[in-house]
Order: sequence, then C-alpha cells, then structure tokens
Amino acid sequence: MVHWTLHIIMGERRLKIAEVAREAGLAWETVSKIYKGQAEFVSLKTIDALCKALDCQPGDLLKRKEGV
Repeated sequence: MVHWTLHIIMGERRLKIAEVAREAGLAWETVSKIYKGQAEFVSLKTIDALCKALDCQPGDLLKRKEGV
C-alpha cells in the first residue's frame, strides 16, 4: 500500500501545516489531509507544489509498504 510521508518530512524540518500550505500556495485543509495520511486522490499539480515548497522529489512524499 502507498502512504504519505509528508508528516515525517515536516517533523524533521520542524515545519507547521500553515507554513507549508502558504509556501506551496495550497489550502491548509489540503496539506492537513496529506499530513494526516487521509488524502487518497491528489493532483500532480498539488504534488508538484509541495515538492517545490519542500525542495524534494515526489518519491520523497510517497512510500510503498508491502502487506499493508
């Protein structure tokens, strides 16, 4: 199963949801859902905005675990 790792990245960098949302130009609710792992359908445009704001690659935001 694929899951979000935004919470790990933000924790390591001590970033708040509001800071990431503002930097990425996204709604707080959108970033919050991704942070909590509740977002199942996210556009490539949103992923790109997060990558630009966090200076990371899409693969840094998503991980796949076997057997979950």
